[in-house]
Amino acid sequence: MQFGIIGSGSWGTALAKMLTDNGVHINWCVRSEAIARHLQKRFHNPNYLQSVSFDTNLLSLYTNAKSVFATSDHIVIVTPSSFVIQQFTGIAAKDLKEKKIISAVKGILPQQNLLLNDYLKKKFAFSINNYFTIMGPCHAEEVAAERLSYLTFSGTKPAAVKAIADRFATPYINTIINNDIYGVQYAAILKNIYAVAAGMAHGLGYGDNFLSVLIANSADEMAGFLRKAGIRNIKVGVHSVARVLQKKKSPNYAASVYLGDLLVTCYSLFSRNRTFGAMIGKGHSVQSAQTEMNMVAEGYNAARSIYELNKEINADIPIAENIYQVLWKKLSPRIAFKNIEDGLV
Repeated sequence: MQFGIIGSGSWGTALAKMLTDNGVHINWCVRSEAIARHLQKRFHNPNYLQSVSFDTNLLSLYTNAKSVFATSDHIVIVTPSSFVIQQFTGIAAKDLKEKKIISAVKGILPQQNLLLNDYLKKKFAFSINNYFTIMGPCHAEEVAAERLSYLTFSGTKPAAVKAIADRFATPYINTIINNDIYGVQYAAILKNIYAVAAGMAHGLGYGDNFLSVLIANSADEMAGFLRKAGIRNIKVGVHSVARVLQKKKSPNYAASVYLGDLLVTCYSLFSRNRTFGAMIGKGHSVQSAQTEMNMVAEGYNAARSIYELNKEINADIPIAENIYQVLWKKLSPRIAFKNIEDGLV
């Protein structure tokens, strides 16, 4: 396997650390020549996770995605969802032949309102059998500190998924195998919206008691959306036949990639979506909050994307819809949360 990574933000840097800690050589597309020079000379990303030191013998650095596609057979896409499509500029279907695309994108591509796998199928006739996902709960900052975290890898072929997951497994990363490509991606998108809601509640002055109720209702709302979208792994306390040899239960809605990722994204101070929501709740405009953070909060575009998708899915998602109204239609956060309060159980 020759791995390539497209994206040099905090999560891209964390994934690069996992691979290189295992001695895996990577072809890494970084944002600029200045970043590439800094990595070669100082051994760390100058902008993100500066405590992580790289063995530069394991890095081939590029500033264009096309070079990574040309030199790699397993390509990890780890840019904000709004920048994903531009990474495929100049790429033809033949360039993806025999390639495996591994998505670490936690959002819908907003230009077309599509998940990455659906975009690849539409644009390049790319088979879902060669598409894989990496999902949390896992904050880059804790990877840098080597605090134990869990990653879920999804794909249609268990042996291929396991082979990929094994390259990322380290003493500080436990890996989980899953075949629910659509469910894990929709869950990752929705949890970012609910994390914005949790942050907004904090910014408005609500306490922990309210927050617990808000997140519990968000979890139920997310499960309802997933069920309407045709996802099956959503029954808490129910598992398929026990995997005795692996000593693990089969995944369900209470698993880390669904409920676990929702919880950490809503509660953690590392969560950029929670931070973004808190700023909105304290009175910042969307634009000023985005400017001050200088990082992408996926929940912003996700709120609109899910709102549009739900016109077809028709799930009952009042929390997500009120967050959409705040972020995109300038509804007052206080009015939105009054609407939300009245529907919580």
